[in-house]
Amino acid sequence: MQAMKDTQIKKLIEAEKKRQKSVINLIASENVVSKDVLEALGTELTNKYAEGYPGKRYYGGNEVVDKLESLTQDRARKLFGLNASRWHVNVQALSGSPANLAVYLALVPLGGKIMGMSLDNGGHLTHGYKVSMTGKAWKQIPFGVDPKTETIDYVDLKAKAIAEKPDIIVGGFTAYPRIVDFKKLRAIADACGAILMVDMSHFAGLVAGKAYPSPFEYADVVTTTVHKTLRGPRSALIFSRLDKTITNQKGVAHSFSELIDKAVFPGLQGGPHLNQVAAVAVALKEAASPAFKKYAVQIIKNAAALADELKKLGWRIISGGTDSHLILMDTWSPPVGGGAGLGGKEASDRLEKAGIIVNKNTIPGETRSPVDPSGIRLGTAAETTRGKKEKDFRKIAQKIDKVLRKR
Repeated sequence: MQAMKDTQIKKLIEAEKKRQKSVINLIASENVVSKDVLEALGTELTNKYAEGYPGKRYYGGNEVVDKLESLTQDRARKLFGLNASRWHVNVQALSGSPANLAVYLALVPLGGKIMGMSLDNGGHLTHGYKVSMTGKAWKQIPFGVDPKTETIDYVDLKAKAIAEKPDIIVGGFTAYPRIVDFKKLRAIADACGAILMVDMSHFAGLVAGKAYPSPFEYADVVTTTVHKTLRGPRSALIFSRLDKTITNQKGVAHSFSELIDKAVFPGLQGGPHLNQVAAVAVALKEAASPAFKKYAVQIIKNAAALADELKKLGWRIISGGTDSHLILMDTWSPPVGGGAGLGGKEASDRLEKAGIIVNKNTIPGETRSPVDPSGIRLGTAAETTRGKKEKDFRKIAQKIDKVLRKR
């Protein structure tokens, strides 16, 4: 392959490659993709414009990319054990936020109600938070965690859902370390007449690896990014039940899948990024391997080891531990054994100087600003990809402790 002629960009790419290799990456929403995924991203598929869907394009020359998109859909359903007669999957969404936006645009009337986990309790911006478009076009009905256990309060959630009657309930998180009870969410959605959507962006790879419960038995719609625990490119998938419909004012029934596809294109975007679609297909095949199942299990083992060691060292871990790949750590509360607490921004900055990359994060009962919150979020997916095991994460915890206690 010919060397890149743009030396400035080449130097920046090489600098970023060097940076990534030189740090311990504990960003819960990042991972390290394979060479095959990278190769798929940098192909001539970038040159093709393909507005529409397989067999229904607005441009010519789609005989190859129609096969590519259909193959990607088949691999997505196969990975999660879904029957094509019951589930549709849209593989064109460019990333997680527009995927969630597409679902709301398709299924929730403008001004309607989205019931999602509040930001400081672990929810995502696109679960209806006020600064997101999803909180401007729709009204969020937030739910949260029990202040004592710091786990989802399903009793309060049900009471609020019945009182508010949201159009859609969003299960899933961006910073919640525990297992979500999808069966309870299904019962709550049924009790208030809501659609149940699960955003499994963070734990999709764990579901694929049979290391975390699957939401598909209970959800009407499931969205996910591909670049977190699923270890793929920056893209998204939207799964929808084919038997679920909405009847319009003229009395015509449209399936969720039909409405979602129209919301993605032409509602929100033009032609798909076919190089991304190809890279998604590669990642889905990799995630179907026996090796990936071992990887998913190891991610959780590593997270548990990291959380346990940090607790032993005197730090408060939100909810007392983790069932997934991520950990929320309270840095504002002074650690046991001496030392002062510090804000999440300072904690993140200190760790980065020491070669450990994390992100500042709000915690339940947050009293500080999101710009400088009370905690940090840690994830184990990327370093597990690099081969680290429990003993390595215990050492990482000790290094974190040393850096944060230093004055």
